[in-house]
Amino acid sequence: MGRSELEKAREKVLALRREIDEHNYYYHVLDQPSLDDREFDRLMRELEELEEKYPGLQDPDSPTRRVGSKPLETFQTLEHKIPMLGLDNAFNEEELIDFDTRVRKLSGLETVEYFCELKIDGLAVSLQYEEGVFKRGSTRGDGYTGEDITGNLRTIRQIPLRLPEPLTLESRGEVYITKKAFEELNSRREREGLVNFANPRNAAAGSLRQLDPRLAAKRPLKLFLYGLGEHSLELKYQSELLDYLQKLQLPVNPHRSTCLGPREVLDYCRRWQDQRPGLPYEIDGVVVKVNDLGLQSELGFTARSPRWAIAYKYPPEEKITRILDIRVNIGRTGAITPVALLEPVTLSGSTVQRASLHNEDLIAEKGIMIGDCVVVRKAGEIIPEVLKVIEERRTGGEREFAMPRHCPSCSSDTVRLSGEAARRCLNPSCPAQLVEKLVHFASRRAMDIEGIGPAVAEMVYNSGLVSDVGDLYYLTAEQLAEMPRMAEKSADNLVSAIAASKENPLRRLLFGLGIRFVGEKAARLLAGRFETMDQLREAKEEELTAVDEIGPKIGEAVRQYFATPETGPVLDKLKRAGVNFTEPKVETASTDLEGKTFVFSGALENYTRDEAKALVEERGGRAGSSISKKTDYLVAGDDPGSKLDKARNLGVKIINESEFRELL
Repeated sequence: MGRSELEKAREKVLALRREIDEHNYYYHVLDQPSLDDREFDRLMRELEELEEKYPGLQDPDSPTRRVGSKPLETFQTLEHKIPMLGLDNAFNEEELIDFDTRVRKLSGLETVEYFCELKIDGLAVSLQYEEGVFKRGSTRGDGYTGEDITGNLRTIRQIPLRLPEPLTLESRGEVYITKKAFEELNSRREREGLVNFANPRNAAAGSLRQLDPRLAAKRPLKLFLYGLGEHSLELKYQSELLDYLQKLQLPVNPHRSTCLGPREVLDYCRRWQDQRPGLPYEIDGVVVKVNDLGLQSELGFTARSPRWAIAYKYPPEEKITRILDIRVNIGRTGAITPVALLEPVTLSGSTVQRASLHNEDLIAEKGIMIGDCVVVRKAGEIIPEVLKVIEERRTGGEREFAMPRHCPSCSSDTVRLSGEAARRCLNPSCPAQLVEKLVHFASRRAMDIEGIGPAVAEMVYNSGLVSDVGDLYYLTAEQLAEMPRMAEKSADNLVSAIAASKENPLRRLLFGLGIRFVGEKAARLLAGRFETMDQLREAKEEELTAVDEIGPKIGEAVRQYFATPETGPVLDKLKRAGVNFTEPKVETASTDLEGKTFVFSGALENYTRDEAKALVEERGGRAGSSISKKTDYLVAGDDPGSKLDKARNLGVKIINESEFRELL
């Protein structure tokens, strides 16, 4: 092979990479395709063939190397040299004006110029470039350290692997999924028998936390960048910063504007609140920043947020639709829940067709009838709820709804126990309850058996192979493979997942059994105190209630569960199958938290709420649910809500997630 041939190949490879990068920019960033898909694929194949023929020309920043092939075992952490702090929120116009008043008071200016941009409802990330090459990317995490998700970010084709200038900088932005792509993603998951994502933000966050970049590459992730972390650029204004990012061919939101004073800011916020439904992606407000970067530096930060920026949050989107019918669902405890079937309506990026009505008292309180026009919204942008009835739209054809006096699943009488809002079916052999019990038992926080959702649970129950949770451990791959829509590989995977769940600690088994009133915390307390299932079964009610935070209601429910004739055979099946009946002893790493009470508010990046509480309790502390004078620490995550204000008023020490980790 002559040198001239290699040099020609090198020149061709570099030219192809430049051309492919340019087409990627026009297609994925500007949304202006400059080449048809067939011709683009031809260029990619030509580049792949040259890189394969001349291994010395391969480059990790080549467009052909976006998707890694090796899944990670776990995410490493990356430190943010400049913290990625969250923003304070303004929930109404008065709070936004108060923000402007504070800025003017601190700066001494009569009027402040602000930079406004849409607040994308996604997941915050950081991109680090060295001499123009994309090197690392991470989540925001607790603001001080995040998870290294470089491999997953490389799969987002909007992100250039090499900048047009050899700059070293850190850019920050929000990864999101469009409304249309979200609908298509959930439709595909339904066809595959997978659980739907609740909203586009959850889908984006879940996709970025895949350990296998090949899975992340299949998700329709997009990105808008909005700022810089570490950099050496000489810029004067936030607006100039965004223009410069765009010049670097980084994706930025085109909807941004400078506004002089709070009135122009409010006009901008109102305008986009009206235009919000027409956007292809979800926004939950407007981010308002002091435009002068020098003034930003002077104003600085509080412990948890910048003084120079605020997020103006829109109220939850509300729509009018009609209740077509009211059906009931039967839960694992026998509770019968009325559910409104709605004319389909799009809310917060997804189509809503059902909304829980909770119980008959709520239906009576709101005066809900079948056929009513109602106002619906998503509580917390997630859970659909009926807000109110529009009585003036009634036609006279509406019908009252009555809760069933007989269970729709097993025909047993339904009863409403004293002091309870729910009507119940008390038949322990009710098929609907048994299916729900299987789903709960297999759920992530219980025994974590991947592959058992509502459809599979109903299928194995209706087949006669499974009548209770104990039967799951005697299923074979051959039995499962004979069932509809259950391929041989899926059957093998499900049997493996069931077998792996045998090793779970007692606390997860207790929670999975669905004992009434025994949630994750109570299960952990009981398992920690009695250590084995046999000791717990033998415990008297007074021994149960002697456990701190286990009251008479839980104690009675536990005793009743073990005294019920149906319980013994189920536990015997589980024991014979080799399911773990013991709780491992946890060596207390420290007793420094003994006597200290912690309350958590807002989303934590590195722990679930239950994991954080468990860490406190393992170290001798107490995890509370509400703020009081006895609270020692409030751990504030993203959007901590009213607990933060109450903690400030009571003088409770407020710490962020990073400080919490230091305490541990």
